[in-house]
Amino acid sequence: MNEYELIKRYTAGERDFKGANLAEANLIGATLASVNLSGANLTEASLARTDLSRSSLLETKLNGAFLYGADMSFIKLKGSNLIEADLTKADLRGAQLANVDLTGAKLSGAILSWVSLYRANLAGVNLCGANLNSINLRSANLAGANLNWANLSGARLSGASLKGAQLNGVKLSRAFLNGLNLEGVNFSGLEMSEVKLNGAKLSGMNVAGADLTGAQLRLVSFENGNLKQADLHQSILKGGHFNGANLMKTDLREADLRNADLSGANLNLANLAGADLSGANLQGAYLWGAELDGANFEGADLRGASLRDAAITGANWRNAIFDGVLMPDGRLCA
Repeated sequence: MNEYELIKRYTAGERDFKGANLAEANLIGATLASVNLSGANLTEASLARTDLSRSSLLETKLNGAFLYGADMSFIKLKGSNLIEADLTKADLRGAQLANVDLTGAKLSGAILSWVSLYRANLAGVNLCGANLNSINLRSANLAGANLNWANLSGARLSGASLKGAQLNGVKLSRAFLNGLNLEGVNFSGLEMSEVKLNGAKLSGMNVAGADLTGAQLRLVSFENGNLKQADLHQSILKGGHFNGANLMKTDLREADLRNADLSGANLNLANLAGADLSGANLQGAYLWGAELDGANFEGADLRGASLRDAAITGANWRNAIFDGVLMPDGRLCA
């Protein structure tokens, strides 16, 4: 079948063209809405500005296809191959792209709102500046992808691979990053309010100056990470590992740090007013000049910690361990 026969039969009312061989076909500007091309071969086909809305292209070969500005809204592409396809400015709103291979594809300017890219292969894809609000990228491969300045607010990224991805200026507020390995990643200064990072591996990560208001970081591994001057007020850090981390001047007001490991952490000048640190490990931690008014240290272990010049008025120290603690007035507890 060639492109002329396809259009003729489509115009006559036919919609089912499963398995058709249309490699290198010229279908620029054609209207093929609601067509069934599942299993078809559209390798290197020209489909710029083509209307493929609400069509079914399951397990279709679209490698190298030219889909510039195509209407692909609500299209079904599960399991298809779009390696190095050009999807620049394509409308992919509501598209189903689960298990799709988009390695090296061009998606600059594409509309991707409410798209499902579950387990999709997006290695090396250029998504610079893309609006990926609330997109489903669970278990997707984004290794080496360009996500600079992309809007990933509310995006679901749990289980995704971000190894080597470019993430400058990315927006991650309300995004789901549970369980991800982001060790050594630089997220400094980013908008990450209400982000979910529960159980994530964040050792050595840099989020200095980032907005993490109301973030969830339960049971995270943040050893030796940099949280300097980050905004973490009202965040949930319960059971997290922050030993050796830099939390200098960090806003931790009303944060949940119950049973957290903060041994050896730098909390100098941090604001911990109203924070819950019951059962926390603060052995050898530095809290010089820290604001601790109303903080709960019940059962916390502060052995060898330094509270020099800290504001401790109103804090709860019930059952806290103070052996070798340097108090605000310079006095050393026996």
